[in-house]
Amino acid sequence: MENKTFKFKTNINCGGCVSGVTPFLNGLDGVTKWDVDTDNKDKVLTVVADTATEKEVIDSVQKAGFKIEPTQV
Repeated sequence: MENKTFKFKTNINCGGCVSGVTPFLNGLDGVTKWDVDTDNKDKVLTVVADTATEKEVIDSVQKAGFKIEPTQV
């Protein structure tokens, strides 16, 4: 299956926040890799997924206690 790349605007803004969301994203089936650009003003989360959906990523980040919305890139 082809990998899809999703980008989201979040409030994940520091290493502690990244640590807080890590178990949620790492535990999500179908995510092959992810990264948060905490230097970007929009704190952009980039997720590469083979089977995970955009909604599943959003739900996981919200369960971790963070705000997330798809970017219009």
